[in-house]
Amino acid sequence: MNRITFRRTIIRYCFAFFLFAVVPCALAEDSYQLVLHGGRVIDPETALDAVLNVAIQDGEIVEVSEHSLIGIETIDVTGKIVSPGFIDLHTHSPTPLGQDYQALDGVTTALELEIGAYPLADYGEHIAAKPRLNYGSSVGHFSIRMRVKMGLEISHAANIASPKPIGLLGYWTAIRSFFTTPSEGTRERASDNERASMKTLLEQGLDAGALGIGVGLDYVSEGVDEAELDMLFDLAAVREVPVFIHIRRGVNGDSSGLKEALEQARRSGASVHICHITHNAMRNTSLFLQMIKDAQDSGVDVTTEVLPFNAGSATISAAVFQRDWRTIFDIDYSDVEWAATGERFTESMWKEYQEEYPQGQVIHHYVKEEWTQQAIADPAVIIVSDLLPMESLDKKVAPHNGAFSKILGKYVRDEGLIDLPTAIAKMTLMPAQRLEHFAPAFKKKGRLQVGADADITIFDPHAIQNRATYQDPYQGSAGISHVLVNGEFVVKNGELQENSYPGERLLSATED
Repeated sequence: MNRITFRRTIIRYCFAFFLFAVVPCALAEDSYQLVLHGGRVIDPETALDAVLNVAIQDGEIVEVSEHSLIGIETIDVTGKIVSPGFIDLHTHSPTPLGQDYQALDGVTTALELEIGAYPLADYGEHIAAKPRLNYGSSVGHFSIRMRVKMGLEISHAANIASPKPIGLLGYWTAIRSFFTTPSEGTRERASDNERASMKTLLEQGLDAGALGIGVGLDYVSEGVDEAELDMLFDLAAVREVPVFIHIRRGVNGDSSGLKEALEQARRSGASVHICHITHNAMRNTSLFLQMIKDAQDSGVDVTTEVLPFNAGSATISAAVFQRDWRTIFDIDYSDVEWAATGERFTESMWKEYQEEYPQGQVIHHYVKEEWTQQAIADPAVIIVSDLLPMESLDKKVAPHNGAFSKILGKYVRDEGLIDLPTAIAKMTLMPAQRLEHFAPAFKKKGRLQVGADADITIFDPHAIQNRATYQDPYQGSAGISHVLVNGEFVVKNGELQENSYPGERLLSATED
C-alpha cells in the first residue's frame, strides 16, 4: 500500500467513525423524550393557535416550534388539537374508577373544592398509591362541623378511627342522607366554643396544604348562622384562599343566597367561588351572572362555574326532598327518574320509594337548556363536571361523566355557542388562574408553552363527544386520542394505559 492509498484509507476510517459515532451522539443530544408532531397547538394564555411541534422532556414542555424536532418517541398528531390538560375544579370522585373516566374525558387535574375533606390527609387515600391524574382538595367545613357537633368523622378513607366510622365515600353519603331525621350536626347552631374549634380544624387543613375552604352551605343551611359564616370568610381572607361555596338554595332562583355570599366576600375581602351557578340560579341565571359581574366590577374577587348537564342527582331522602321541592325546582313527579331503572315517578310511587328505599338515587330534571347555554356562553364562567362518586360499575349514580367532551362536541362544534379557544380557556387557563395565587403549582398548569407542565390533552375536533347518558353513565368519551399527565401517557391512541400513574397530589404554598 503506497502512501497516498494509506492516507485515503485513514480518511475513510475517520469519516466512518464520524458518521457512526459522532453524528448519532450529536443527534441524541438534540433529541427529546417525546415530540408531538404537526398538531394544532392552542395556548389560551398567549393566544397561540397554530400548527406546531411540541417537545417534552422530564415532564415539562421544553420547545414549541414550527421547525421539525427530533424525539426518541414521536407521535404524529396531524389534524388534532393539542391543548393544555383540562382542570376540573369540581369533582366528588377520588377513586380509581373516577380517575379512569376523567382521563378518558381529557382531564389531567381533578379537584374536590366544593365540599372538600377533613382530615385532609384522608382525601384521595384510595388513589394515593396510584394516582392517574393530579388531584387535591379544599378543607371541608361540612366534615369539620360534623366532627365538632357530633364527634363524627366523615372521610374518604375506608377504615378510620372515629366514634362512628364511615366507609368509602362516606362523606358524600352522609351529606345526602343526614336530613332524613333532625341532626345536631346539620341543623343546630354552633356555640362560641364550637365555632372556635371549627376554626382551629380549618386552620389545620390549610396548614396541611388545602386548596381553599369548601363550604356546602346549602347542606347545613339551617345550622349555619351569620357568626359562623363570618368566621369562614374572615379566615379565608386572612389566609388569602378562596371560599368555594354551594350557596343557600332559594325557591326557583331566589337570589338571597348569592347576595349573602357576595356580601360576605365584600365585607371580609375574601375571594369566593360560586359553585354550579345554573343549578342554584335556575330561571334567574341571567340575573345571577349579572350580579357576579357587578360584584367583580366593584372589586370583589368572585368567580363561578357551570356543568353542562340539566339535572341533579341526590338520594330520594335528601334534605331538599323533605321540603316543598316541586315549588323549589318548579317541576313535578314526572320530572324525576329512579336512577337504577330510568323509570319516571308518580306521586304514589314517590311516597312508596321514599319509605322503602331512602338511600336510592334519583335524577331530577329541572335545569333548562337555555340557562345552561347562558352560563356556558358567559366569558367569565369556568367549566366543571360536578362528577359524582364513581365507586363501582354496578352502582348507577348518574355521575355527570363526559362533561368536557360534551362542551367541545355539542356546544363548540355542533352548535357554535362558543369558539374552540374560548372553550379551552374555560377548561384550562381560567381554573389554573383561580388557584395559582396561593397554590404556585398551578402557574405551570393550564398552559401550553415552554416551561409549563406537560399536562396535555389531544383530541379530534370532528369526533369528540361524550357518550355517557343518565341511563348508561359508564362510557368513555369519543375523540380523545392522547392524554399526558406530567409528561406520561395515561391515554394513548384512545386507550387507557393501565400501568400509568404519573399523577401528583397538589397542595397550596402553606404546606410545610
